[in-house]
Amino acid sequence: MLVAAASTAAFPYFLKPAFDFIFQNHDKVDLIFFGICIFVSFIVKGMASYGESFIMTYIGQKIVFDIQERLFERLVKADLSFFNDHHSGDLLSRFSNDVALMRNAVSTTISGLGKELMTFIFLVGLMVYRDAVLAIFACVLFPSALIPIILLGRKMKKIVSYTQSSLGSFSSYLTQIFQGIRIVKAYNSEEMEVNRMRQKIADLLIPIMKSTKIKALLHPISECIAGIAIISVLIYGGMQVMDGYKTIGDLISFLGALLISYEPVRRLTQLSANAQEGLVAASRIFDIIDTEPAIRNSSTPIRIADQINIIKFEGVSFRYGSSRTILDDISFEIKKGQTVAFVGRSGSGKSTLLNLIPRFHDTISGKILVDGTDIRDLDLISLRHQIALVTQENILFDASFYDNIAYGNREASNTEIIAAAKSALADDFIRKSEDGYQTLVGECGIRISGGQRQRIAIARAMLKNAPILLLDEATSSLDVDSEKSVQSALDTLMKNRTTIIVTHRLSSIVNADLIYVLEEGSIKESGTHHQLISLGGIYSALWQTQNGH
Repeated sequence: MLVAAASTAAFPYFLKPAFDFIFQNHDKVDLIFFGICIFVSFIVKGMASYGESFIMTYIGQKIVFDIQERLFERLVKADLSFFNDHHSGDLLSRFSNDVALMRNAVSTTISGLGKELMTFIFLVGLMVYRDAVLAIFACVLFPSALIPIILLGRKMKKIVSYTQSSLGSFSSYLTQIFQGIRIVKAYNSEEMEVNRMRQKIADLLIPIMKSTKIKALLHPISECIAGIAIISVLIYGGMQVMDGYKTIGDLISFLGALLISYEPVRRLTQLSANAQEGLVAASRIFDIIDTEPAIRNSSTPIRIADQINIIKFEGVSFRYGSSRTILDDISFEIKKGQTVAFVGRSGSGKSTLLNLIPRFHDTISGKILVDGTDIRDLDLISLRHQIALVTQENILFDASFYDNIAYGNREASNTEIIAAAKSALADDFIRKSEDGYQTLVGECGIRISGGQRQRIAIARAMLKNAPILLLDEATSSLDVDSEKSVQSALDTLMKNRTTIIVTHRLSSIVNADLIYVLEEGSIKESGTHHQLISLGGIYSALWQTQNGH
């Protein structure tokens, strides 16, 4: 930057000897030497600008990449409640749109600010050297351009903040439409959604045009101020030359420096708008980076060295934020090797209860004890290492069958992965696929059936080989044939494990060691299947309803 700035100031510096001596003396040798000096200054400036641009772009990109890594790390380590409070579209917008604005601010604005500022300082130094009075006048006039720039910058910040928030809502809307495209088509809502999209685009256009208007205003402001400065210098300097106080070389050298300095000043005004965008984007990004997860290890976490023997809930209550209480004074005990099921109507708190065991959420009162130790005192990694999870909507990654199963244990061998697939009754349909185990399953496993997705998820859980198994409605969305295959795979998975099941389908838990019936967040009944049927209460009514009575 320093070399480029000095090389820029070299050109107007050489104008004085050229006009005062070379042209007046008609010295052709000195003229050629003058041309060579100017040419060399341009080569040096070009090389310095290349080096500055390359280095600053690299530094800027590295800064942004580091921030992206920190942002992603914070997101994947955030609590589940964080994702309940933030739309996925808004998070994607911060990760893409906001990071892009920040990248522009870092790699362009910061490097431009340094380069243009240094160039301006060198040129001002030359102007002071040629004529201190004129230089002071020009330096007072040019900074006056900052007053409207600061005022416009404040308005720009508000508009950019609103625009980025609107882009987040826009991304969220797109995510919903793409995920629910089957519903859109099934209800012939394509035209309605197109009209909604038009309105959202129109709403986005308003703040974008306001931002453009402010950016565009900076140019005429800087042009007017530059015009006043140049005319004033020309008139005052011309009179000095006419009166014999200055040479023509002094005036031309000063004017050259002033005209060249206009360009860095103009760019600095434009960089101000880019900086405002980058600051707003950075603020939104650091809002997330600075958010500490509520679920984290204690100062002295206790590692689980052996398999868990007893999981005990003591007066546990829970609610999401300020919403109604989901679980109210829940107490029970699960022993090693038991199969325990939780049933009840929708909204009774079954899945929430299950999410408390791997500590996806913390209780608001009561305790969850693991072998007598409060779950909040346990090391999170060692706790979750003991647990495998199979849910109703099992998410598969846009990768191969092999990679999705291997997600359960990244150190597993090829033989272990295939063995897990066989145990989950998935090996047969995997081998019949186009590329076998290397066949891509598509986003969220869209290229395979629901039953096949479920069996891949079971294979993943089998490969993890965790002693505690959590099943959250693992068969509720399947047809009869698929359910039989998946249930058979689950029976294999459940052997010699502590299994906790949440389900609507009571036929899948007939052989459970213990069944708890939840209603409105409380345990109303408990016992084996036959005990609960003979009790003639809530469970018995649910059983009769599901069996057509």
